[in-house]
Amino acid sequence: MSALLHADWPAPRGVHALTTLRHGAGASQAPFDSFNLGNHRSATGDDPEAVARNRASLVDVAGLPSPPHWLQQVHGVDVVRFAAPAGEGQQALVEADAAVTSEAGVVLAILTADCLPVVFASDDGREIGAAHAGWRGLAAGVLEATVAKMLAAPSAVRVWLGPAAGPASYEIGAEVRDPFVTADPGAEAAFVATRAGHWRVDLYALARRRLEAVGIRRDAIHGGDRDTIGEPDAFFSHRRDQRTGRIATLVWMT
Repeated sequence: MSALLHADWPAPRGVHALTTLRHGAGASQAPFDSFNLGNHRSATGDDPEAVARNRASLVDVAGLPSPPHWLQQVHGVDVVRFAAPAGEGQQALVEADAAVTSEAGVVLAILTADCLPVVFASDDGREIGAAHAGWRGLAAGVLEATVAKMLAAPSAVRVWLGPAAGPASYEIGAEVRDPFVTADPGAEAAFVATRAGHWRVDLYALARRRLEAVGIRRDAIHGGDRDTIGEPDAFFSHRRDQRTGRIATLVWMT
């Protein structure tokens, strides 16, 4: 059983992107079985030693050039630029929800369990980025902030939308819908009514709309065809299971 889902996109030469799966590697026990990479105890509750072993094995399993730069994700819009690879045993000390780099060998990482991980790469393969876009961050503008932080022009950037809660499974209330529709009436097309005061939401459609609005070409946006809620054998899902682990989406240049 594979522990990795490689990004299905026309990656620039030397750019690598993937998402981990919940099985195929790792030492975590149920309900975090088995390749949980989230070590925030209040969010997952897994044994910290098991997570540390999982993170150490990730470097070998994924063939990474260095340990990932883990972020302390807070559903915000801050973007950090990394200029050097992470050191061994680095903890999630940088509070941000996105990162960019122009340095080969730097591994960017986003942890999710239904939120949308988004990978960016300049067409020339000289710059990459990664963003954590839950509905709060997406509504607040984390994707726009990531594009703005990159040195490449938006028209010269391509994107991969990693696994997230899918439009067939993710039901939300007005507290999610209203911020999007109030700011952009056209975003209403991403919501399908299910019952009074509730809708199914297409995070992928909302992300595509926002990326195109800042100049990313429509044909440069890829992915967005998985469902973390509806695929329990492949992905952790907070919405489905509440107490669960985290998958990681990684991108780096060689």
